[in-house]
Amino acid sequence: MASFPPRVNEKEIVRSRTIGELLAPAAPFDKKCGGENWTVAFAPDGSYFAWSQGYRIVKLVPWSQCLKNFLLHGSKNVTNSSCLKLARQNSNGGQKNKPREHIIDCGDIVWSLAFGSSVPEKQSRCVNIEWHRFRFGQDQLLLATGLNNGRIKIWDVYTGKLLLNLVDHIEVVRDLTFAPDGSLLLISASRDKTLRVWDLKDDGNMMKVLRGHPNWVYSCAFSPDCSMLCSVGASKAGGGSNIGVIEVMLTPLAHSAHGVSWADRVASLATGLGATFPIGRSDLASGCEVYWTYTDVFLWNMDKYTMIRRLEGHHHDVVACDFSPDGALLATASYDTRVYVWDPHSGDLLMEFGHLFPPPTPIFAGGANDRWVRAVSFSQDGLHVASLADDKMVRFWRIGEDCPVQVAPLSNGLCCAFSTDGSVLAAGRHMMEACIFGPLQGKSLAFNIYVACQSEE
Repeated sequence: MASFPPRVNEKEIVRSRTIGELLAPAAPFDKKCGGENWTVAFAPDGSYFAWSQGYRIVKLVPWSQCLKNFLLHGSKNVTNSSCLKLARQNSNGGQKNKPREHIIDCGDIVWSLAFGSSVPEKQSRCVNIEWHRFRFGQDQLLLATGLNNGRIKIWDVYTGKLLLNLVDHIEVVRDLTFAPDGSLLLISASRDKTLRVWDLKDDGNMMKVLRGHPNWVYSCAFSPDCSMLCSVGASKAGGGSNIGVIEVMLTPLAHSAHGVSWADRVASLATGLGATFPIGRSDLASGCEVYWTYTDVFLWNMDKYTMIRRLEGHHHDVVACDFSPDGALLATASYDTRVYVWDPHSGDLLMEFGHLFPPPTPIFAGGANDRWVRAVSFSQDGLHVASLADDKMVRFWRIGEDCPVQVAPLSNGLCCAFSTDGSVLAAGRHMMEACIFGPLQGKSLAFNIYVACQSEE
């Protein structure tokens, strides 16, 4: 098995260059689990970078100052472990909030992060409410944190003040996303099989529950115009041990094995897995090929809060999704070793980015392998996609090409996100670490950067 097609020479693929390292403080809590960095995020205006340092701590650093330090002072930049108090804005609005490095203690293991910024003219959708506890100004910047206990905490980034504590999920909040129009509409995806819609301009009112996923919801993403939401999740049974749909292809294979016909074996398999199997044994041909198709990619109409369609094609849990900046394309990543690119408006599958060659047949793609794709992110140019897989590699793809244009080494990767301007990619991994890559040569980049943020021993 290989990570690239046979025609590709891996040594000829461009690699990212290391610029510097950020060293985070040692873990303040004596725990054997919860140290993973499940989430990284950039502020919409590019002012901050945030990542989960494991356990219950989120670190925020001023992004422009961070990059300036690397260029001026070389490869290492050891950040102060103390929490820096941030200046509050004057009531007259005269004093501007200056971004400073600081730490937020969220009180429980952090699984998800999302920045949200306010546009005052975007009113709450709850039009009957005339009084609100919080009124958000033009320069408001919020950070939402999704926790292990099902709570969502909303923080003022500039002051570090806890504004809202949203309580409704009963399981881990696996992902968060703000509507990009400045309305402060927040979507949360949870292991309790639901997505929930929160209106922060209505003091965090929970407006709607979106149901339909048969199991954990791993990720969600808004389309740029806020009209559509994509959500992806696990298969019908926990831990990827079940199937979404069985499809039967009538192709010539062995007619029987150990005296049992393929028709009987298929029907027995379907029954044993608890799947819906509308074809009876007598309807099956003597030879058939069985494979798994997962359907846990959902598209939602965010004006009516109704499901538009389910996209079929993946053969294992779907764990990440992202829209292109123009909303024309949707990328989904799955444990089946593939990233798919779709037309979200028609539901057509447009292209596939493979991470294992030869690609696993569908019946084996649903099992364990060392090429699970963990994350996917669109660049701001809309022409490039980054993916992160268990084969210790980050890949950068160009739309329309089936081989990565650039790669970088990364062990134990868990998540990734492009910066607001698309110049760098941040990736989180186990043990409180985050890495930042300068992704694409030949692009208009001020620099190429690889930053490793790791705990001091």
